[in-house]
Amino acid sequence: MKTYQAKLATEFATLGVLTQGGMLTGIDFLPLDSEQLVPQNALAEATCQQLQAYISDPGYRFNLPLRLNNTVHRLKVWQALMQIPVGTVVHYGDLAKKIGSSPRARGQACGANPFPVIIPCHRVLAKSGMGGFMHHRNGDPLLIKHWLLRHEDVQ
Repeated sequence: MKTYQAKLATEFATLGVLTQGGMLTGIDFLPLDSEQLVPQNALAEATCQQLQAYISDPGYRFNLPLRLNNTVHRLKVWQALMQIPVGTVVHYGDLAKKIGSSPRARGQACGANPFPVIIPCHRVLAKSGMGGFMHHRNGDPLLIKHWLLRHEDVQ
């Protein structure tokens, strides 16, 4: 079981904030009815403040120390995701071509993103529609993706 350093209630989910050793290690989408948790350290507080700033202004630029320990491929994908401007979407296949990867591997890297919202994997769509989100093709994860895209004025 994960030990969160903060749980921030939003319109679309409760955001579970994970920190360790002065680094942000993850953000999880928890059910809306999850109990809130006030930030337990300065980084969790800063993360919550920056997430709230994004909710107020989708153009907000995050500045948090992220622990990005993963495969070279996933790091490459996540770097490419951070280059997608607010209010813009790309397709899995186009992004895969850009980084020299297959769409399936690209989708797997998106689903494994430990920092949703900060690394905007919600801005990637399938050619035929919304595509998946957090390794799901329907349910609450897709509702969260829809909310984030509407918030960023993506139609």
